[in-house]
Amino acid sequence: MPSGSSFYVTTPIFYVNDVPHIGHAYTEVAADVLARWHRQRGDDTWMLTGTDEHGQKILRTATANGVTPQQWADKLVAEAWKPLLETVDLANDDFIRTTDERHEVNVQKFLQRLYDDGHIYTGEYEGYYCVGCEEYKQPSDLLPGTGEYEGQLVCAIHSLPVELLKERNYFFRMSAFGDRLLELYAAQPDFVQPESARNEVVSFVQQGLADLSISRSSFDWGVKVPWDESHVVYVWFDALLNYITAVGYGADEEEFARRWPATHIVGKDILRFHAVIWPAMLMAAGLDVPKRVFGHGWLLVGGEKMSKSKLTGIAPSQIIDTFGSDAFRYYFLRAIAFGQDGSFSWEDLAARYQAELANGFGNLASRVVAMVARYCDGVVPTPGELTDADRAIVDLERSATAAADAAIDSLAIHEAIAATWRLVDALNGYITEQEPWVLAKDPAQRERLDTVLAAVVRGLGTLAVLLSPVVPKATAKLWEALGGEGELAAQRIDRAWEWQGGATVTPLDSPLFPRIEASGE
Repeated sequence: MPSGSSFYVTTPIFYVNDVPHIGHAYTEVAADVLARWHRQRGDDTWMLTGTDEHGQKILRTATANGVTPQQWADKLVAEAWKPLLETVDLANDDFIRTTDERHEVNVQKFLQRLYDDGHIYTGEYEGYYCVGCEEYKQPSDLLPGTGEYEGQLVCAIHSLPVELLKERNYFFRMSAFGDRLLELYAAQPDFVQPESARNEVVSFVQQGLADLSISRSSFDWGVKVPWDESHVVYVWFDALLNYITAVGYGADEEEFARRWPATHIVGKDILRFHAVIWPAMLMAAGLDVPKRVFGHGWLLVGGEKMSKSKLTGIAPSQIIDTFGSDAFRYYFLRAIAFGQDGSFSWEDLAARYQAELANGFGNLASRVVAMVARYCDGVVPTPGELTDADRAIVDLERSATAAADAAIDSLAIHEAIAATWRLVDALNGYITEQEPWVLAKDPAQRERLDTVLAAVVRGLGTLAVLLSPVVPKATAKLWEALGGEGELAAQRIDRAWEWQGGATVTPLDSPLFPRIEASGE
């Protein structure tokens, strides 16, 4: 992708009815790595995250806690959701709340436009509603209850009873957009990713779309329907619009034209909202559909999806307080193929931390800096004539960079890290084979020693650039030790091997990834 291209990436906006767990943080970090990578590629990048603060679920939770919904939302945003950004070291450009005036005003503008153009009508709806999902459920989405819920229908996601609701609401004529959506999926095969997610969406739309109830009148916590204030906008219809209200829709058309359309990173459980309802809404408004919708898999603990209600939720701080934010970021994006479900275990986390971060990358950095200090008084040597082994390292720096960059274009973050790790492994193997500690004992091998040390310094700097979106704290520390010129985040990641450094290196005051005796949780 050429420098200067626009790249706008979003996470879902998260419900504030509870505190974040590592499933939420996984989505945040994935979007952050993509954004950091594109910034370092010279693209005009914007990353959005935020919170969804309307709807019946939040109203009920606030009432149960003896506060207003706004007070409840303010408390959780301040105490849980914004601190999460710092905990996992996010570099987002914006944070939107659906209670922001910039959002609410422009939701009403969007809705009024659809109403004026005949895409909205009044009607009655009766169906099973899951407050946890804030969604009417199809019969196929329900299961017979067991235990205390025996004899009731429960949501397949939350395992909690659904409610039978009957309301006179406003409806969006979504059924009119089925053919256009199928044409979109056919014309842009990568619009929904991964392939398994695309197949699910296509199959769903082929079965025929029902019109969507987009208002509620049984409670008042939400954006008022502009032509009928006895109704509030359905929470999902409201929430999806954050992706455009945050970048100027209805308020700053120049900014909107600059940023939109976006790449959406979402969990697969909310894929239909983003890949079916959302593009249909945009089509109705005459706006461009998103660039891509990527539905990643679930994090599983004990074989079950991460869930506070099922007591499988793990707070990010439980991991980060021991292993650090870099290890958190690396582990979840390296250990899980992005787009597939992945199982978390403390044992796997500890093993990968030790083998790949502490012994692999961290020990490599320590060894290289220490050898230049010991054998060259900290001065980066000038290489002599290259051997085939040296040229292989040079070639790998370029090929690993190209492979990682291509993987990012496909949103295959795990493949980008794997491609980069080939260079980590190759440099460790190169040092073992070349034995610089042996060369240092023979004055006749001085030129060869200089060549080997120059090669590993050069490779280590390339790694610092390539891994900076994933482990920003460790690589910033390494960049300083290598005397890298300029800010690390400003280095062109698609030409990582071209990095420039000073004449000397300085010792690392501590390992990039200290050894940890973790007892697990």
